Amino acid sequence: MAEHESLEFGKADFVLLDSVSLEEFMANLKLRFEKGRIYTYIGEVVVSVNPYRAMNIYGRDTIEQYKGRELYERPPHLFAIADAAYKAMKRRNKDTCIVISGESGAGKTEASKYIMQYIAAITNPGQRAEVERVKNMLLKSNCVLEAFGNAKTNRNDNSSRFGKYMDINFDFKGDPIGGHINNYLLEKSRVIFQQEGERSFHSFYQMVKGGSESLLRSLHVSKDPTAYSYIKVGGQVKVGYHRSNFLVFLYLSPCDLSQGNLTFGVDGDTTLIENSKVVAVIGVLLATKEENVGKALLYRTVATGRDVIDKQHTTQEASYGRDALAKAMYERMFCWIVGRINDVIEVKNYDAKVHGKNTVIGVLDIYGFEIFQNNSFEQFCINYCNEKLQQLFIQLVLRQEQEEYQREGIPWKHIDYFNNQIIVDLVELQHKGIFSVLDEACMTVGKVTDEVFLQGLNSKLAKHAHYTSRKLSPTDKSLEFDRDFRIRHYAGDVVYSVVGFIDKNKDTLFQDFKRLLYNSSNPVLKMMWPEGKLSITEVTKRPLTAATLFKNSMIALVENLACKEPYYVRCIKPNDVKSPLLFEYERCRHQVEYLGLLENVRVRRAGFANRQEYPRFLQRYKMISEFTWPNHDLPSDKEAVKRLVQGCGFEHDVAYGKTKVFVRTPRTLFCLEEQRDEMVGRIVLFLQKVWRGTIARMRYRRMRAALIILRAYQHYKVKSYIKDVNRKFKNVRSMKDHGKHVKWPTPPKVLRKFEEALRSIYNRWWAWTLIKDLTPEEKLQIRAKVATLEALKGQRPDLGLQRTWEGNYLKRDSPDTASSFTLVSCELQRKDKFMRVLFSCNVRKINRFHKAEDRAVLITDRHLYKMDPLKQYKPMKSIPLYNVTGVSVSPGKDQLVVFHTKDSRDLVVCLQGMVPAGDSRIGELVGTLLSHFKR
Repeated sequence: MAEHESLEFGKADFVLLDSVSLEEFMANLKLRFEKGRIYTYIGEVVVSVNPYRAMNIYGRDTIEQYKGRELYERPPHLFAIADAAYKAMKRRNKDTCIVISGESGAGKTEASKYIMQYIAAITNPGQRAEVERVKNMLLKSNCVLEAFGNAKTNRNDNSSRFGKYMDINFDFKGDPIGGHINNYLLEKSRVIFQQEGERSFHSFYQMVKGGSESLLRSLHVSKDPTAYSYIKVGGQVKVGYHRSNFLVFLYLSPCDLSQGNLTFGVDGDTTLIENSKVVAVIGVLLATKEENVGKALLYRTVATGRDVIDKQHTTQEASYGRDALAKAMYERMFCWIVGRINDVIEVKNYDAKVHGKNTVIGVLDIYGFEIFQNNSFEQFCINYCNEKLQQLFIQLVLRQEQEEYQREGIPWKHIDYFNNQIIVDLVELQHKGIFSVLDEACMTVGKVTDEVFLQGLNSKLAKHAHYTSRKLSPTDKSLEFDRDFRIRHYAGDVVYSVVGFIDKNKDTLFQDFKRLLYNSSNPVLKMMWPEGKLSITEVTKRPLTAATLFKNSMIALVENLACKEPYYVRCIKPNDVKSPLLFEYERCRHQVEYLGLLENVRVRRAGFANRQEYPRFLQRYKMISEFTWPNHDLPSDKEAVKRLVQGCGFEHDVAYGKTKVFVRTPRTLFCLEEQRDEMVGRIVLFLQKVWRGTIARMRYRRMRAALIILRAYQHYKVKSYIKDVNRKFKNVRSMKDHGKHVKWPTPPKVLRKFEEALRSIYNRWWAWTLIKDLTPEEKLQIRAKVATLEALKGQRPDLGLQRTWEGNYLKRDSPDTASSFTLVSCELQRKDKFMRVLFSCNVRKINRFHKAEDRAVLITDRHLYKMDPLKQYKPMKSIPLYNVTGVSVSPGKDQLVVFHTKDSRDLVVCLQGMVPAGDSRIGELVGTLLSHFKR
């Protein structure tokens, strides 16, 4: 059963339909086509509906999905059937074949290409050059054969007008080593005539439109297709194929074109060629003399006893000879092309004793059943071919079923089906069949007409249930008197017109033309016509008729296919307008009926709808039973399958073969699938849970390991840093600058704050080592300078940090009045009880009238005094220090100071009278006050 397709796309296998009826079959086929599923199984048969659009289902990814898989493991596909045929050939050493059938335009040729593409893609894993060469030749041969054997018809733009059977030979490793192509019944009448709206073979149009100017000039060919009578009959001359398909040129193709333009006239009793220039062109192209060409066209050489005479043709006979020559040359050319391809791809120097057995996969791409408005000899042969293949199909399917049942020990039940042997006998039976009647008519002495042939049919087949004509059914007005007969084929009734049957069966080509071509100086042409070497008087056997040749080739083909293990692709054409959206119900129903698809379903379902090998069955359904999940401990897989089926309650609907379990009804299979789908969901959830737990544990272990490593690394970096710091600062006490020049090592990130603290500790220690031996006065000065630096660093250019701070400068700056200042300061000390003088200096004060006056400032540990130096430093104002709220200084060199007080009566002065001059004392004033207030 095909996986990965839900029921919204319909049933992937027609065998699994709830009921076998034409309505159910068509509904499922239509649903799958509309959902874009163009392939459906009937057991091991693939039903293919032409999608009329490009589909992305043939790439390398798709090939890998089907490689080595069983049919039911993937959705239906051509690749599945190709892989099944390849596996049977490789594993069981069996010759296999793939039979592709269907009517014109159903997609047979494309299907054969995809099968060839798949086989080429999965073989030669060792990339051996010779195998690659063979694969390329097999694939590229299609292009050549399509150019010369395909044509545009009203039903198909690239219709194969010949049957093709290709054998691909494989060595014991399963790699392609060669091949062989057989062609059947080329529709050579298309060279001279096409129905309205159709074209001749692609090669003519590709030559006319695709050839270079120089090449066409050398072949005497015009670029205008309408200039040639043979290829404009159908009224379609537009080229729809690329020049890349134009691969092979022979002189016969342009010769056929020119030949169609030959016309004949009469001058009295003499037949003449009206356009003799064409004869000259034909002579050049055939590498023979112009007069010999003209004679062969106008005369027929007849031997009567010992005499040889030239009998002149009538215009009708000359036209017939012209057309017969054109058809024969094209057919011989086509057969020569096939022969040349076979020469290239055939197996060479292969010895089975040395290289192992040579196995074969055959691919048959042959015309499908045809019912046209006017059905002639070609359609009769084609439909006979399809009767033979249908007979083989039913026989082989039944035989395969019966053999499988016997092989597995399952009782075989007789199946009723329509046996079309009666129709095959109607055509090919000796002395009574239509082919025999036709051959007898052709061998009758005297003038034989198509009407005489029809009379012979009426007399011999009057009582046959599948034959009728207007004479036998006078009331049937769909048949014309003396023209039509009807055969009831397995695919439906077809009316044939006998017009042309005799001529087409005789397929007469005058010996004069054969001698003409044999005597050509072109060795290829000479080789194509070996019978032309016979002299005029030599008696030859009557050649076999076209019908007999075709019948013999069909019998040989069927015998060849019957000895191989067959696989089938049944192609269906959904509509006649090549639309990717339209599904014409009646059109498809007719094809389903004549392809015998419903009978195939019935045969497949007559006994058991599905069968699978025990290991495969277990692998798919073992999760349903507790006895088989995850693995069973029973004696065999067969016993395990029995236990599983019994547990589900289906033991009444199955049979157990030697290697396979047989399921009778599709409903049982669907129930198994439903239970499997339910269990798969649970298993997936369980696996997800286990896997997520596993992933979480793995992630935890990784994180824990990473954390341990990280911690160990951190400890290592910390230790390294501490050791480095210890090493660098080990002898810092004995250093002259106590380690100030030592460069600190770069700490790890985790120790950056620690490093800051360590630097702070070091700096404090370094400072302590500097000040530990200082006197109390020196320590006070140091504290004051530090306070100044903290407060004014970057605010003033000169803070006076480099000199000794004396504090009481009035004695030093004014030695003449020093005694007066000393007396006043002693008096103030006695009066205000201050302990020491913090700062004193001459200043200039700006009064409220904006007049400058010299004054002096004395700052003790209790008061700030403003004094008048001109009056022996008489105190003018006394401000307790606790009333001073702040000090402001300017950033310039003016040494302006503002003492802010609580009563907002700020004192503004400018320091002056320094000795030496220009000495900056602002830093000292600010530092001293800050240090005092902090203390």
